[in-house]
Amino acid sequence: MQQDRAVSIAVEALGWLAANDELRPVFLGATGLQGDEVASRAQDPEFLGFVLDFLVMDDAWAQAFCDQADVPYDAPMTARNALPGGETPNWT
Repeated sequence: MQQDRAVSIAVEALGWLAANDELRPVFLGATGLQGDEVASRAQDPEFLGFVLDFLVMDDAWAQAFCDQADVPYDAPMTARNALPGGETPNWT
């Protein structure tokens, strides 16, 4: 996957998280950022990698995002691999 497509998927995932009343506070707590700070980092590939890391922590979250975005279930992880830090395996 090209990085521009990965960024697009991650930005869409960020919007999905921001619109989700249950996950938004969990996501903000995990970032340590305020809402306006998140918006200012919305095009930062490293931050977007974190967005996808957060999303794929739970299969139900990832599947719900993919269903709404009409992308394959492997799209968030494939996009994550195309962003900075994605080449580093996560062994957890």
